Amino acid sequence: MTESSPPEDHKRPQRDDFSRDAVKLAALREAMREQGQSRERAIPTSSDLASRRRLLDTAKWALPLLAALLLGSIAVWPEIARWLSANRAVMQEMAQMRVESGNLEGAIYRGLDVHNRPYMVTARIAHQNGPDRIDLVDPVADTHMAGGNWAQITADKGVYMQHEQTLNLTGHVVLYRDDGTLMNGLTADIDLHRGVIASNDWVHAEGPFGILDAQGYFIDQHDNLLQFVGPQRVIRNDDRQDAMPALTSPAHKAP
Repeated sequence: MTESSPPEDHKRPQRDDFSRDAVKLAALREAMREQGQSRERAIPTSSDLASRRRLLDTAKWALPLLAALLLGSIAVWPEIARWLSANRAVMQEMAQMRVESGNLEGAIYRGLDVHNRPYMVTARIAHQNGPDRIDLVDPVADTHMAGGNWAQITADKGVYMQHEQTLNLTGHVVLYRDDGTLMNGLTADIDLHRGVIASNDWVHAEGPFGILDAQGYFIDQHDNLLQFVGPQRVIRNDDRQDAMPALTSPAHKAP
């Protein structure tokens, strides 16, 4: 005798299997509603629109100005770097100086002449004698002439007037130019601003032209002019006319 199969009503799904909890469903709907309200976009007011408009107007001016400043800094950076390098060199020179008993050792003075050419005056010892005058021991003046030439003058003592840009040298004054001219004398007055060197004392000169003794000389570095004044004695290296211009009175010009 076989067992009878269960009735078909027990195999069909019941309605209770798909039923939901009404409380949980209401809570879920409320949470979804609150979340939707929180995502709602706030409508901007007139004050908000005005603030944004001011921000945009400011950005229209500020951004191009910032770009111009950046481009300008790129253009002037080489000059800034050169200025920093020059100041660094000056600081190194100042670090090497020593002040003892009112005297400055290793003094260096720099400037520009009327033609914007640099010059430099150095001294083993410098003593400030008033607001303008500086007394120098073993001064050396380096100057530039037209065409890129240069000249150096040394002496035992000197007086440098800062405001006037003048230098008065005494005691074994030696002037050397890069064209080979060497001059020895007792005194020399230098106008560093105008690029003029002069002396009224006897001078002995040697160079490519030969040997010359004169009562004084005058040099204009801008015009590259050298004149010997007063009575002169000349010994030429040769008899060529272009070795040295003909003697004139009272001055004599040499290249």
